[in-house]
Amino acid sequence: MEAIVVYLVPTGRERFELYTEPPSIQEGAEAGHPGWFARLRTRATRVALATVGDHRMLWALAKADRATFVHPGDVPPAEASAIRDRLLARAVTHHLWRMAIAGTLLVPAAILTIVPGPNVIGYYLAARGIGHFFSWRGARRGAAVEWVSRAEPALAELRGLADLPRDTRAAHVDAIARRLRLPSLSAFFDRAAVPARS
Repeated sequence: MEAIVVYLVPTGRERFELYTEPPSIQEGAEAGHPGWFARLRTRATRVALATVGDHRMLWALAKADRATFVHPGDVPPAEASAIRDRLLARAVTHHLWRMAIAGTLLVPAAILTIVPGPNVIGYYLAARGIGHFFSWRGARRGAAVEWVSRAEPALAELRGLADLPRDTRAAHVDAIARRLRLPSLSAFFDRAAVPARS
């Protein structure tokens, strides 16, 4: 088992999402794989990480026995913990349903095995079902994890930025991400933040 850091990120005035930083990916050539191969592998890894971005925190939580919980400085620890528990409970239900749907659709997709060539639909549904299974397992694991809370004032600054247009808020979000040493936070915030009202 291992320890992880989970952030409670404000994505609107009354909305929050749980976030953990993905593992870093080194740029450029790597030993034994110089040049274009290293660049291709790095690019493919980034695409894969972006694809599983919403599942990453739950997958990491499934392997953790303790976690540091970093919440906005203007949210009391008890309230932040209650929000975290609600988000995890919602994730349990969401991924259980998605796993059941993928499993149900996999049965008729098995008929396609009689068609020559790879069963792309079957592979896709199997991969989705497995991904939702690991996410469901991680969300359930959250209740057994030993949480240690820590307030972070910089996270509170994100709340007011969610309503701004992306171009207007980008520099501010990037600055907060740099202060927190979370290089992937800006991309996550752009995906998760409430769209600005026109």
